[in-house]
Amino acid sequence: MSTIRITWRGDAATVHAADNALSEVLDPPADAVSLLKEDSSEADSDTPWTLHAYFEHDPDADAVTEAFAAFGLNIGPGEREVLEDRDWVAHALEGLGIVEAGPFVVYGRHDADKAAALPGHHIQIEANRAFGTGHHPTTAGCLEMLAEVETAAPSRILDLGTGSALLAIAARRLWPHATVLGTDIDEPSVAIGEENAELNGAQGITFRVADGVDESVRREGPFDLVMANILAEPLVDLAPDVAAVTAPGGRILLAGLLDRQEAAVIEAYAAEGFAVTLRGGNVWPILLLERHAERGTLSRM
Repeated sequence: MSTIRITWRGDAATVHAADNALSEVLDPPADAVSLLKEDSSEADSDTPWTLHAYFEHDPDADAVTEAFAAFGLNIGPGEREVLEDRDWVAHALEGLGIVEAGPFVVYGRHDADKAAALPGHHIQIEANRAFGTGHHPTTAGCLEMLAEVETAAPSRILDLGTGSALLAIAARRLWPHATVLGTDIDEPSVAIGEENAELNGAQGITFRVADGVDESVRREGPFDLVMANILAEPLVDLAPDVAAVTAPGGRILLAGLLDRQEAAVIEAYAAEGFAVTLRGGNVWPILLLERHAERGTLSRM
């Protein structure tokens, strides 16, 4: 069966936003996406990047345009080519290397031997349609930020939009006695998260299909730490619901937004009594916020 590859080129911010659009917004999403840069410059530089997206079937051009528009992108239809009969999706995924972020070493099966020689918390994540292999700046930034708050151990953690469950597993590594709930609106992602948790021996993580902060999530709160590496618009929309399940003095880790969207996200959570205590990233901000203890929240049921 042939594979369709569509290629776009641009600076880091553009191609990483396009990656998110094709992986998270486009329905159905790309089967695989790979990012290449021309030299070793930092990910937030103006170094030319190439984005390859692989599809088993031709994506709807209007759907791709709408997905890009969600990120304010107008980068055209890309360069389309039909590739020879080969498992190009597997080829693209295996090209992903080891990620070292904070105390974490994230790798795929093909890099297991190399990863074994590196110090840190080892997490094996196989690339697939569930977002979160650690290669995107938002995911790597969240892993680094978790290490910054390692000493303040939470007892109840929510990973909202868990995807591959990488952040849930990482939190469990740092806080082995914490109770972790990973939720996602996408049922296949939840199944993948469960598989990854089992693969990594991460006990104590519960997974659930949930549309945002629904009643099933509320029953598990309040949480001392809420992690949400999703998109700016749902982050803003979910601010009151996230506040409702965050304990007084609790923290939230937010990512998936671009720098131009940062002010709106901070404003939405400031209205709910949160203030930024740490910020990471550049083009892709990573925000750690803390809730003022005097603000009300739900009680455990």
